[in-house]
Amino acid sequence: MPHFYSGDALGALKSVSFSLVDSPTEWKATTTVLVPGSSSGHSKTVQKLASYQTPESSTLLAAVHADGSAAVHAIHADSQLSVVHEWKEGRLREGQKFVGLTLKESTVYTCTSNGALRRTKLPQPDSEPSSSLSSLPMRLCEWRLSADARTFVYGGEEVEMSLWDTEKAFSERPPVAEPALTDSKKRKRGDQLLPGEVWRAKNVPNDQLSLRQPVYNTALTYLQPSSIPSQQHLLAGTTNGCVRRYDTRVARRPVSNWVGIGKVGGVGSVEDGFHEHEVFVADRGSTLSALDLRNGRTIYTYKGISGAVTSVAPAQRFMVSASQDRYIRLNSTFGPPAEVGQQQEQKGEVLCKEYVKVVPTVVVWDGFVGREETSVEPEGEEPEDEVWDVMQAADSDSEGEGKSAHRREKKRRST
Repeated sequence: MPHFYSGDALGALKSVSFSLVDSPTEWKATTTVLVPGSSSGHSKTVQKLASYQTPESSTLLAAVHADGSAAVHAIHADSQLSVVHEWKEGRLREGQKFVGLTLKESTVYTCTSNGALRRTKLPQPDSEPSSSLSSLPMRLCEWRLSADARTFVYGGEEVEMSLWDTEKAFSERPPVAEPALTDSKKRKRGDQLLPGEVWRAKNVPNDQLSLRQPVYNTALTYLQPSSIPSQQHLLAGTTNGCVRRYDTRVARRPVSNWVGIGKVGGVGSVEDGFHEHEVFVADRGSTLSALDLRNGRTIYTYKGISGAVTSVAPAQRFMVSASQDRYIRLNSTFGPPAEVGQQQEQKGEVLCKEYVKVVPTVVVWDGFVGREETSVEPEGEEPEDEVWDVMQAADSDSEGEGKSAHRREKKRRST
């Protein structure tokens, strides 16, 4: 069954699981409070969540709050929590926030909007917890770590998308005294990479009036992660509603720039889906859509969302969204058509929604594949197309039967 964790505006942490009732289309949600909300109000708002499945099939859950506090919890089989490690980001100032959080094995990475980057080693039986610090540019809106933790990327207000080598970013760098710079030298310096920086995007060309277009990256994610740090596919959403795709191997400017995607307040979040060529985009309003990465076209939009989407969490065949209307929704997903430009036959829809008393600010998938259902049909019944496969196999020779079985197995794995 799909299983997620959520955090809300008062600091509560919850476990949210979805399951089928009696029909293949009727879902129900079960919510368990792991950490109750704080009486101190929005100072404990959960700004980022991250989960990690250990090799022992237990779960670690990391959370960072608006007041700069952070904690990693171990979730036990009875849904009880124990604190693994707690700390506070002292460099976070009023009006600033956490823009990135990732939990990898025994290491936690956090980043704030003022560029305070921290790597925290969790306590082990033979070692004490420790932290490494680094500083990035200010006015950041989003920070993401790659799947292998070798690189990270960030962007923000007047901060172009930038790709960094993780280890080099935390290595000690002697301070460099900078002389007074002229305007021409400043422009040249803007093209120079910082120590640890692997690649930096370049602004799109001027508009039709020859005016510079402002840089304001509000959301970003990795696409098709590569083991080679300098060769990455990246996606960014901007405050003016554009979604831009970058290929660090070929250019600094976006290889695709799709305008008008975020219709209300610009793009709020972008998340890579589990289907090929699929990405989910939410604006600052209530629009949540699936896009085809081959041409930037919207393949379907989810209906019935009445509040601004605060967080999106893809999970294999499903996607969960949280919004300011106080609902956490389980949504179905379907990949783009096989050929570009073909009509989308199946469209994602809201399968189930769970009302919560406090606005959910973030939701994450637990990453546990074993909890996903392999089929949404009731036990003992076969999908209609598989029934036809069986009928064809009965009238064919053994070779045809083998092909039909192969098709069924392939479809089962794809779901």
